[in-house]
Amino acid sequence: MPFRFESLDIWHMARDYSRKVYCATAKFPRHEDYGLRSQMNRAANSIGLNIAEGSAKGSNKAFDYHLEVAIGSTFEVAAASFLAADNAYITADEQKKLYDEGQKLAKSINAFRNTLS
Repeated sequence: MPFRFESLDIWHMARDYSRKVYCATAKFPRHEDYGLRSQMNRAANSIGLNIAEGSAKGSNKAFDYHLEVAIGSTFEVAAASFLAADNAYITADEQKKLYDEGQKLAKSINAFRNTLS
C-alpha cells in the first residue's frame, strides 16, 4: 500500500524541484560544498520531506504545520538562488527558473493547505 504523500501532487512537484536545485548546485565551486550548495540542497530536500512527514500526522492542524515549514524551505531556496546568481554560480536565467518554479510550488502548497480547513 502506498504512503499518503505519494498521492499528493505537491510532493511530486517538490521532488522535481529538489532535483532541479541539485542540478543547479552541482556546478558550484568546491569551496561551497559545505556552504551555499549544502544549504540550498538541504532546503530543497526539506520541502518534500516535510510534506511527507506532515501527511503522516493524525490531524490537519499538524499536517498544516509541516506544510508551513515546507513553504518556508521553498522561500529559502528562492532567496538562496539570488545569492548563487550574485556570486555567478548560476546564470540570471537559471536563477529566474528556480525562483519561478519555487513560487509556483509555494502557491500550490498554500492552495493544498486551504483544502485542509
